[in-house]
Amino acid sequence: MPSSPPSPYPTDQPVYQDGRVERLLIGLFSRKIARVLGQPTVRPGYDGFVDLSEQIMVGRLPLEQQTLVARVLRSLVPGPVLGLIRQWFSPGQRVCELNAWFATQLFEWLVGACEVTEVEVSDGQGQLRRQRSGVHIKRCRYLEASGCVAMCVNLCKVPTQDFFTRDFGIPLTLTPNFEDLSCEMVFGQPPPDLVSEAVYQQPCLVHRCSTATTPLQPCPGVRVKSSNPDTPE
Repeated sequence: MPSSPPSPYPTDQPVYQDGRVERLLIGLFSRKIARVLGQPTVRPGYDGFVDLSEQIMVGRLPLEQQTLVARVLRSLVPGPVLGLIRQWFSPGQRVCELNAWFATQLFEWLVGACEVTEVEVSDGQGQLRRQRSGVHIKRCRYLEASGCVAMCVNLCKVPTQDFFTRDFGIPLTLTPNFEDLSCEMVFGQPPPDLVSEAVYQQPCLVHRCSTATTPLQPCPGVRVKSSNPDTPE
């Protein structure tokens, strides 16, 4: 287990200038979350979006949080449309590359500046191929605003992977970097079991989290599986 703090947390504060389209998208997602939660937020703009995300965490186990976010994501795309996408668009190289490009165009309001990258994925036959279906998020706006490992994993990484992999039929893996706040998305790469990933051992961000322990322990908000303290992980 990690026993010392990670590399220096970024201290400069980027300024985001949300235009009309970005504000519309933030408002749309915020309304969808508020509807599922059954309660609004009093904060405006992106701060309100993060506030609603924090409300999702209150009193819910990780799986419950992930399930709630999944409901929000599915509410954005009609079920028949998802069915047609799964039926007509197999997760080949071209489809994965298009998804990566669309991600850079549609999600900058959420995660900040990002760019398409070349990655190596399996072709399903055991052979590796290189394709431009990766997305490099230079410094995740959502992770920085929340300062929370559990929010990153339970409200973004896991539900987003599941939504694309299961609902769209397009495998996706997200790998956040909690040292520099970057993230790598790879369309066409099935997500591994969470317990096998480094994020499962990731401690709370000591520079932001009031519940961080010393020596550092894995974030409890990611690992807890039951409200019963006697239930093993």
